[in-house]
Amino acid sequence: MNSSKHLVGLSALALTTILSTPAVADDDWRATYSLYGTPGIIDIPTAVAPKDGEISATLGGFGDTQRATFSFQLLPRLSANFRYSWIDTFDRSFDAQYQLAYEGEYRPAIAIGLRDFLGTGRYSSEYIVATKTLGSNVRVTGGLGWGRLGTIGGFTNPLGVIDEGFETRPDDSVETGGTVLAGQFFRGDAAFFGGVEWRLNDEWTVLAEYSSDAYEREIELTGFERKSPLNFGITWEPNDSVQLGGYYAYGNEIGLSATIIVDPTTRSAPSGLDSPPLPVAIRGENVIAAASWATPQDQAVGVDILGQVLATDGFRLLGAEVVGTALRVRYENTSFRAEAQGLGRVARILTNAAPQNIETFVLEPSRRGIALSSVTLRRSDLERLENTAGASDRIYERALFADAAGPAPAIEFETDNAAFLWGVYPYLELSLFDGDKPVRGDVGIEATFQYEFRPNLLLAGTFRQRLAGNRDEVGAIAASTLPDVRRSVLRYGAETGNGIENLFVAWYGRPGRDLYSRVSVGYLERQFGGISTELLWKPTTSRLALGAELNYTLLRDFDLGFGFRPTCIDEDCTIRGDGDYDVVTGHLSAYYDFENGYQAQVDVGRYLAGDWGATFSLDREFDNGWKVGAYFTLTDVPFEDFGEGSFDKGIRLEIPLDWAVGTPTRDTSAANLQSLARDGGARLEVDGRLYNVVRNGHASQMQDNWGRFWR
Repeated sequence: MNSSKHLVGLSALALTTILSTPAVADDDWRATYSLYGTPGIIDIPTAVAPKDGEISATLGGFGDTQRATFSFQLLPRLSANFRYSWIDTFDRSFDAQYQLAYEGEYRPAIAIGLRDFLGTGRYSSEYIVATKTLGSNVRVTGGLGWGRLGTIGGFTNPLGVIDEGFETRPDDSVETGGTVLAGQFFRGDAAFFGGVEWRLNDEWTVLAEYSSDAYEREIELTGFERKSPLNFGITWEPNDSVQLGGYYAYGNEIGLSATIIVDPTTRSAPSGLDSPPLPVAIRGENVIAAASWATPQDQAVGVDILGQVLATDGFRLLGAEVVGTALRVRYENTSFRAEAQGLGRVARILTNAAPQNIETFVLEPSRRGIALSSVTLRRSDLERLENTAGASDRIYERALFADAAGPAPAIEFETDNAAFLWGVYPYLELSLFDGDKPVRGDVGIEATFQYEFRPNLLLAGTFRQRLAGNRDEVGAIAASTLPDVRRSVLRYGAETGNGIENLFVAWYGRPGRDLYSRVSVGYLERQFGGISTELLWKPTTSRLALGAELNYTLLRDFDLGFGFRPTCIDEDCTIRGDGDYDVVTGHLSAYYDFENGYQAQVDVGRYLAGDWGATFSLDREFDNGWKVGAYFTLTDVPFEDFGEGSFDKGIRLEIPLDWAVGTPTRDTSAANLQSLARDGGARLEVDGRLYNVVRNGHASQMQDNWGRFWR
């Protein structure tokens, strides 16, 4: 087949239409996800950017090639992708694409991208691509590719006019992955690619493309036959959350893909399922509240009534007191994800229950028995502003935020309801990306409990019993020069099918102004037990926080009982070291909460294998509670000693359950997409680290969620 004819035809069509047609993109026409799980047609990329924050997961493949891709629109212009592929073996890769220009009346959308820039280099390629919408139902794409996208119809790299070094592409691919292949970027031969998307209606779109990827690696490794650079396909979108594709590709292959799309800026369940809050009671019209709490006996009775009323709306009263015309209330929000929403509900309850002479409410939201902040509201502002335009902004402007360090309110509210909590739930545990067996999983029953000696002193634990699964099919442990602090994780509970996941005592405190403390003792996680201590400095109105953590830990036995074990020496873990493996670890941490929903964190210190280094994290949290983040750790462990992956890195996702069910709950579901568990850069996993406990009750996070104050 004459590929040059196809190239000239499609490129001429794309170039002519892009430059001559005055059309603007249809905002309702979302990106098509390709077999690579990224915005594209079938093989080739497009310059279409998904909606800011959009998350997708794609399974796609043809012949002996299968790909699973997780994609996230990190910024309006920047998308990031993690891919797990099978060619002749399992392979991990990372992509990124940046939109240089949005589509205009005459200008196409233009993007620049990198495929497999952080991996083994099996898919390594770079590109510049332009996409233009014609009318309302046709999109055309044309681009220039390097690497794999420059292997059909290639020509001398035009960047050679800048430096002749661009004309040659070095082979920087590595078997262990995890290395940025910067030496290859935009080097070697370049080639054109192009394609067309034709939307038949809101559900069906027809695709055609010219791909400049020769699939040389697949031909060499698997015997794949590529007979044509032309690919054709069709996609079906039955709703906003699903995209299915079928393809006739490379002249002799049938391909399929399925994409799940999530917009974390919207709700899954309809809003309005919350129970309605009490309306603000206007003084003079309120015949329920007592005239005053003049005596200690009156106050005790009033606090008891207030505690019972708060409990009906999902709040736990810790204590209250009246000082002059101010009512100070310390409470715990047990139901509402956003502390701002809890704050608003408590304030409205107080307008109904507080004595009429009280003008000021001092509210102290708490978690784990420690007061997070002090928010002062004027009762008259609540009475005047509740039903006015812009009420949320106006009440926020009048609220005073301060630290809540110091003694608890004089009158405690005693209740046994929250002293002992327990539950039994089904669980699903998946282990992914193991090259020997890429998917392992267990299903079973998980029993959890929490007993409070005091609100800030608790005993908690988790026990699991496997009912079915294959996580017990554990092969040899990969060889390493490091202690096996993480690479043997699959062995824990594998033979017994059950065990103690954690069992610990935790004590939280407020040692001083702007200071928070934690001490945890026991079996802290699946692999380690010991003692963990932490101190956090976090002013209520500051977006910056600083923390310090120091731990002494021992390696637990594989049976997840009460014993400890030494480290493994051989691959099968039949030879052990002398004595239990213990290690002192610790980190100094800095946290910063940006105004646009992003939170950055840097941890510097010593890790479980005794290595020293730093972890860099960036998370994005949406107003509805969705949280997506990424991290990487670099330590003094050389890449070759670290093993496959070269260094620790991963993507994490946290989904609030109230988003899914529509009713109030603080519970979340979290997942960590880690390329694989290795020993370098491994950090202790501790429940209830202080920053995550504290931040939601501080001014910056409340400001982000203040729109829920009146809900």
